Parts: sequence; structure tokens; C-alpha cells
Amino acid sequence: MESNNFWLVNVPVATLWTEPESAREIDHEAISIPVDLDAWLNKLTYEPRLQLCDNNLVQSQVLFGEIVLIVDEKDGWAKVVVPSQPSGKDTRGYPGWIPKVQLIQQSDWYIKDGPVAVITSKEALLYSEKEEQLLKLSYQTILPAIEDAVDRIRVKTPTGIGILRREDIAIYPSERSIPKQNGESIVNEGKQFVGLPYLWGGMSSFGYDCSGFSYNMCRANGYIIPRDAHEQAAAGNRVELTEIQPGDLLFFAYQEGKGKIHHVGIYYGDGKLLHSPSTGKNIEVIRLEGTIYEKELCAARRYWIETEE
Repeated sequence: MESNNFWLVNVPVATLWTEPESAREIDHEAISIPVDLDAWLNKLTYEPRLQLCDNNLVQSQVLFGEIVLIVDEKDGWAKVVVPSQPSGKDTRGYPGWIPKVQLIQQSDWYIKDGPVAVITSKEALLYSEKEEQLLKLSYQTILPAIEDAVDRIRVKTPTGIGILRREDIAIYPSERSIPKQNGESIVNEGKQFVGLPYLWGGMSSFGYDCSGFSYNMCRANGYIIPRDAHEQAAAGNRVELTEIQPGDLLFFAYQEGKGKIHHVGIYYGDGKLLHSPSTGKNIEVIRLEGTIYEKELCAARRYWIETEE
């Protein structure tokens, strides 16, 4: 594929819409430049949030600095695939539409090979070299690291040089070298988001859907897994439901576990589930016993490996 088809996301979070016509008037702050996710989400009451799912408006989201591949264009929109989000919908990556104004080309982007800064705080402010606040970035945003000072890191961004606070990030020799952690670490990463409102298609610390939550907690621990719940359930290592351990992904299906998979969560341990439930609810830890989830539990998969303490 020609390199001139590779573009970078130039906003903190770009929403991946099903079609260019999917975005509504209420979604203006999510499809403009600059993006104002806080304003957008504050406006989205229950019904407009539910429509994101029920009307099949949104597919996923993509973070600042992530690479997308443009495969088509229409009326100022770009049809893209997202290589970092494996999907059976397209072997190249997760497909959807993004306003082209939220994308930029950058020929000199060495994120796969050089040192990277990974945001480990729930959110982090990106500053200019003159210490002006530029953007509020999400957890798990990954940018090339240029210089590691005592309390701040110079990073490359899609539009130039930025500064992140050392306390908000972890530095690794390359994206490939992000260490693989164990199941307990997956749980520990997820616990910090308890109370965060569910967002259909959400892939950032502004809001996660169920599979976006499991995807990102695994990614934070060195594992790239499929984007969608039913595909997450078809990959990984099968675990008997009597043998589950913290960090395993649990899957839930209609018809008391015999039908179509519709939900995924992270096994917390002690008979509890850590998950992002549904529109109108927040990420939570609940006891499975006596719930609809206990009846619908149908499978478990393990993506993590044992690591030395």
C-alpha cells in the first residue's frame, strides 16, 4: 500500500463513524477542529447516547497520533481502516469514517522503531515548548519520545513538538517493547476507571464501551487483541469457567449464554466482574452471583501470560 495513504489522527480522540451521514447536529464538537469531547459528552443525554448504538452511528474511536489508512473519500470525510484495532470487518484494520480535517500526513513518524511515551494517567495535558496548554490527551495515547528530562518529556506530535509531564507517562525503547504484564496488572489498570460513564464505541478515557474497555486494559499491558467482543471471544486462550483467574476476559450471550455474544468484562477475582456495562451506566465492579450476568456467562479467554513478580 502506498505510504501516501497513511495518515495520523490530529485530535485527542477521533470518532470512527459508520457513514459520513451518521454524525448528527448534536455531534458537532466531536467532528470539528478542535474537538471538544467534554462539551460533546456533556450534551449527550441518555437518548442521544443510546442512538449511537441503536441507530448504528458509531463504530469505534482512534487516539491522537495513531496511524490510519485512507481507503476512500467523500464530501470532506475519509473512509479509513485502523491497523491497531484488529477486526474481521477488514483484514487491514477496523473500518469507519473520520472527518478528513481530523487527519494529517506526517512522513517522518518512527513510532514502531524509536522510543515512545505512553500516557499512563487517565488523562494528560500536552504543552507547547513555551509551556502553553495545547490538548488534553487520553490514557494510552502513544507518541514518539525525543528527549527525557527530569520532570518533562519532549515528544513528537502530528503537528510538531510537544511536552508531557513525566508523571503522566511511561517511556519504552519502542512500541513493540511495551512489556507484557500478568492478569492482576490488567485488573489494576481497569480499576482506576470505576465510575467512568459508558460510551458506545468508546476507546478512550473519556468513555469506553465494553470491548473498548477490555481492549485498552489489555493493550496497556502489552497485548493487542481484537476490537469487538465476539472476536475477542474467538481468539486468546480458552479457559474453563471453573478455572478463571483475575485478568481473564468473560463473555456473555443472550438466551442465558446460548445465543449471540453481546458483552465482555474482565474477571476481577473473588467472583466479581469489572466491566463497562451499557449506556446510562458507569464502569463498575459487581459480584456475578445472582445477576443476569451469571446466567449469561458463556466463555472465558486469557490473553495474558504469567510474569515474574
